[in-house]
Amino acid sequence: MNVLGISALYHDSAASLVVDGEIIAAAQEERFTRVKHDMRMPVNAIQYCLAEANITAKDIDIIVFYDNPLYTLDRYVKNIITAGKDSKDVIERSFQSMFSNKIWVHKIVEKILGENPDRKFFVCEHHISHAASAFYPSPFEKAIVLTLDGVGEWATTTIGIGDGNSLEIKEEMHYPHSLGLLYSAFTYFCGFKVNSGDYKFMGLAPYGEPVYEDMIRKELLDIKEDGSFSLNLDYFDFQYGRAMINQKFSELFGGPRREPETEITKREMDIAASAQKVVEDIIIRMVRHAKETYGMGIDNLVMAGGVALNCVANGKIKNSNIFENIWIQPAAGDAGGSLGAALYATYQYAGIERKIEQSDSQKGSYLGPRYSTEQVEEYLKQQGYVYHKFDQEILYQKIAKELEKEKVIGLFQGRMEFGPRALGNRSIIADARSEQMQVKLNKKIKYRESFRPFAPSVLEEDVAEYFELKDGSPYMLLVENVREERRETVAVQDDLKKYNNNMLEIVKKKRSDIPAVTHVDYSARIQTVNKKTNPFYYEVLSEFKKRTGYSVIVNTSFNVRGEPIVCTIQNAYECFMRTEMDVLVLEKCILYKEEQPEWHETEEWKKLYTLD
Repeated sequence: MNVLGISALYHDSAASLVVDGEIIAAAQEERFTRVKHDMRMPVNAIQYCLAEANITAKDIDIIVFYDNPLYTLDRYVKNIITAGKDSKDVIERSFQSMFSNKIWVHKIVEKILGENPDRKFFVCEHHISHAASAFYPSPFEKAIVLTLDGVGEWATTTIGIGDGNSLEIKEEMHYPHSLGLLYSAFTYFCGFKVNSGDYKFMGLAPYGEPVYEDMIRKELLDIKEDGSFSLNLDYFDFQYGRAMINQKFSELFGGPRREPETEITKREMDIAASAQKVVEDIIIRMVRHAKETYGMGIDNLVMAGGVALNCVANGKIKNSNIFENIWIQPAAGDAGGSLGAALYATYQYAGIERKIEQSDSQKGSYLGPRYSTEQVEEYLKQQGYVYHKFDQEILYQKIAKELEKEKVIGLFQGRMEFGPRALGNRSIIADARSEQMQVKLNKKIKYRESFRPFAPSVLEEDVAEYFELKDGSPYMLLVENVREERRETVAVQDDLKKYNNNMLEIVKKKRSDIPAVTHVDYSARIQTVNKKTNPFYYEVLSEFKKRTGYSVIVNTSFNVRGEPIVCTIQNAYECFMRTEMDVLVLEKCILYKEEQPEWHETEEWKKLYTLD
């Protein structure tokens, strides 16, 4: 039973293939087209999924779209009616996509894959897709399911129960009252892009103080004990198809929004700290309500939806001990909806018996394309690039040696990750002990804001030696603190005053013995690595530990700001040469920057990615 799931036409389009209940392949379209958050039909991702399974379009039994376009149309029309005379912008923004694409999605898919009278085409409600992506790959027979995002059809938040093959939604919150849209409004106001800037906004919060928290609670939303809430729509404009916020919102926070790429002030830092605290409180209330109402005898919580990527809040959920176990879909956003839709059809329609894996059935989220060493060599020889090929054991030693020398390494091996996190297969790695590494990576490799933190990868069995975490965190979705005995005192608020809110000076200060992965509040977004899931990456960390005594390194995604994570050998080489990376590892081949032919970059790229 071959089931293809598709997410598209909103943002982060993707395709996923499930065969007899096994997840075979999944990938975002942006990785192939190189268009960040590409929303178009995932033609390339679909082709990849079919190739990975060695099947053709004729072999697909069921296609499932992750959203119900008719329910979305219902919201669209009722939103226009509610807006009344002020509906011009929402009509102009969405009319064509709604009526020429979304409600005809089955015809568009048919053009891509061809007609097949024996093939079934279904649509799955958006939050059912999220819920299915969270529950079915999880290691739990039974779990409470929480989904949170901007909006899908009408729902913005759901609480459900998963049990074996069954999945039932028990409660919903509806548009326009949305935690995702609230967070996006603050992200936008602070000068970051909606959907892609939420991580920046979250990373900014530890620099600030929650001085606006009470005002947010009083003016912007009414929070109930169970975590449900209503937004005060007088302050927002998204319901009219315009910007996320309006003039009244700006006046509430003392002036207009920060313009992108301009100086970040103390106001933005404090807004981020305040909004993050309110969001965490709402989510904890929801989790507690779900446990008290539906969780009698259920110790497991699973989560999906874009808000489930808020790893700081996830850490707070874990530490609340409301549930004994928590599992979060690593592709929690819309891309993961393609996987959830395919899984839901597999278990609910096709009747395939669900098999539960001890860790999970997500396969480490290594579900994308791979390239053999032979393919790598063929490409490098054709292009005339200089490389060195090593046996596996020597390769690990070489990588560890370069890390110890504080070299920045692009690591390209195995199958590409599904979801927004690089987990060792399409990663840039470096020595976490270096005091200069965070600034170097942000300025000269990633070309992004200096305040943004980097995540650690650590051997799973050693995680408690470095962080206040005892369990695994394989998908980099939990934030926890560095152990107290490893910290060095840094007074963030005093330093902000001393350096006139210059966050770069604070970043330069040593905060622990692993400063490159220690945020200003001593937190870290942790990835634990085990030998079963990623033996290559595990051995790299093990060799580094042999050389240094430390089994933790920096891991950030293999890309620069504004570009998707690299997918192909060519993508990897170009990113390597465009930045100040020192070493590139392509499967069993190592390339050193100083040995490569001179690289001539386009003026357009230099203008786009060079920061002061």
